Amino acid sequence: MKQGSSARAAATTLDQAIDDSRRGAEIDGDSPPRRGRSVSEAVVSQSVAMFDAVAILSAGAIAMSWDRSAVDWRLEGLIVLLGTLLASHLLRLAGAHRFANLADVGSSVGRALLGWLLTLAVLFAATYVLEPVTAADGPWVMLWFSLGVVALIVSRSLLSRQMRSWSRAGRLGEVVAIVGAGSIAQRLLRHLNGTPTGPRIFGVYDDEFEHMPRRCMGHAILGSVDDLVEMARRNAIDTVIVALPPTSEHALVETLNKLSAIPVDVRLCPSEFALRLGTLEASHIGGHTFLNVIDRPLRDWRWIAKAIEDRLLAAAILLAISPALLVIAILVRLDSPGPILFRQKRHGFNNELIEMLKFRTMYHEMSDVKGEQLTRRDDPRITRIGAFLRRTSLDELPQFLNVLRGDMSIVGPRPHAPAAKAGALLYTEAVKHYDARHRVKPGITGWAQVNGWRGETNTLEQIRKRVEHDLYYIEHWSIALDLQIIARTIATGFTGRNAF
Repeated sequence: MKQGSSARAAATTLDQAIDDSRRGAEIDGDSPPRRGRSVSEAVVSQSVAMFDAVAILSAGAIAMSWDRSAVDWRLEGLIVLLGTLLASHLLRLAGAHRFANLADVGSSVGRALLGWLLTLAVLFAATYVLEPVTAADGPWVMLWFSLGVVALIVSRSLLSRQMRSWSRAGRLGEVVAIVGAGSIAQRLLRHLNGTPTGPRIFGVYDDEFEHMPRRCMGHAILGSVDDLVEMARRNAIDTVIVALPPTSEHALVETLNKLSAIPVDVRLCPSEFALRLGTLEASHIGGHTFLNVIDRPLRDWRWIAKAIEDRLLAAAILLAISPALLVIAILVRLDSPGPILFRQKRHGFNNELIEMLKFRTMYHEMSDVKGEQLTRRDDPRITRIGAFLRRTSLDELPQFLNVLRGDMSIVGPRPHAPAAKAGALLYTEAVKHYDARHRVKPGITGWAQVNGWRGETNTLEQIRKRVEHDLYYIEHWSIALDLQIIARTIATGFTGRNAF
């Protein structure tokens, strides 16, 4: 099916497709729609492992403080430390940290106690071999073991309740969409359907869907790849598996280009085409191996690290600049009538619209809420105070509130108004992969801004360079890069020839 025809069909079938995708989940148990971000198995498993280590170490410290024997406390401390390290390994070997075992409280507690019991057994055996361990043996060890048992049982019980809550919210299990309904996709779905621990299949997409049955191997065929891109922005899809035949090389390239604009992992079923993609890593989903062609920029611990960085820095900065915010608010109010803050809809993460905050810099009756007309030098709409605020970028300071709300990051691609243009073209028309910059939250400052690509976009080259820098930032994100951009913004980024 041609792209234009697909776009016309999407408008009338999108809502029905969502209902079909929910009704078509019989194989996956008809799981509820997801409410909230998907739970990362890696983060949960690693967090459990860290908690176990801290709990066992703390239990040992409490037991040591209770012991009144003449044994050197440093020797006891060494035993506690070595026992904690040993327990961490034995708990892992017993499967106590495996995500699949955490939902069943019986299995989870049993595996945790097995690992902890093996730890005690090894320490007990060491008392017959190592003299220092024998010297530190005593009732405090049993107290340590008992406290460890209590910590493991309580933590697993609470975690099991939390897992059930996540399950009710539809946040457990990887949600996968399949691109392709041919023989490769049918074989893949047949295998995934027969895998009890396989992913939840959201639906199947194929550009020829209008000429196909409504279902493929029991799963609803929901539309084209364009429909999938739109659906991924409205629903929680974690991974897209491209299962197109190797003869469809052009379709593969076009599909990957479209999927690069949304924040999902993209995996490719191995084929002759995969040999042309260079060095690739692999993922294992439902017992099958897929090639990694596109990864979400921020996932697991990287997403958590970025969120912590944003919240902590935003709170600290708002506290530090609160007097300046008050002074600017008073000046804006005295300079011209109207609200102090200017609120404008801008594209945020996953292309969703957010309400971005700024100090008002234009006369209220001339404000351009839709952002259809970019500012220019000596713009008559800008107030006297507004001109100063825009030159120094102080009008952007209220966006730290957006960061605390979770709408924005401190560092990221700048959010643009939906009607913003480069010359006569909308940004999405001017740059082919423009929407790929929405795979992360927008920022107050960014790599493009500190490299001089800010201000007017009168030419296509200006917006293309800005997007090029944004995509570089997304692909190379790190906390160190964020701190570098923040430092450069403080040093040089608040003023410049393109700020007006």
